[in-house]
Amino acid sequence: MSDIKTEQYGEMPNIDADLFHAPDTERLGVRGQGDASAEHAPRIVLLYGSLRERSFSRLVVEEALRILQALGAETRIFNPQGLPLPDAEDASNAKVAELRELVSWSEGMVWCSPERHGSMTGIMKAQIDWIPLTLGAVRPTQGKTLAVMQVSGGSQSFNAVNQLRILGRWMRMITIPNQSSVAKAWLEFDEHDRMKPSAYYDRIVDVMEELVKFTWLTRDKSDYLTDRYSERKESAEKLSARVNQRSI
Repeated sequence: MSDIKTEQYGEMPNIDADLFHAPDTERLGVRGQGDASAEHAPRIVLLYGSLRERSFSRLVVEEALRILQALGAETRIFNPQGLPLPDAEDASNAKVAELRELVSWSEGMVWCSPERHGSMTGIMKAQIDWIPLTLGAVRPTQGKTLAVMQVSGGSQSFNAVNQLRILGRWMRMITIPNQSSVAKAWLEFDEHDRMKPSAYYDRIVDVMEELVKFTWLTRDKSDYLTDRYSERKESAEKLSARVNQRSI
């Protein structure tokens, strides 16, 4: 099928190399125009929502990482092992600091959760709850891209990805239209923990391809895309109040 390889995870046997194309940045209009577009690879952080030794959400994230690297992205996976419950410790905790540093570094994210009792897992939610809307004057997730995925032990469901979409909107992220839901995930991986060829795998390729394209399109324009009238008005009013206070 393919001899495509990635720097961390080796070969990608499910990929048809003749049909797999990295995003064309010139067609996207993000290079070669003499503007200030960033030249570095898109930076993507991946989160998963299970601590099991054989975590299928982690395995799906690892497959997604291979695809992202083959598409030219720079990637990081956050391991939630040891992350405290929200508010159980303060933000100086080493795992909290690691998560927040990765989010600040990223230009896009992938969230993948198992569906448990009809919703995302507490482990997944805890990671998102540790990501603040603001860090000082910086909003670490605003204007960044997001892809959502889920795995299920039974039939296909979309409860977790629907909830993740709501959280993405709340975190002021650009959540891409495509998504992935892998049903009976325990049947989709071989004895080497690699995903078998399937429509589920092909959908993950679709989602990652779309995420990288949207990240190229928006990352250098995210400040402008998220510039809001109400916030400009609030800033002007605060500035006016400070100036008036000094004149008293």
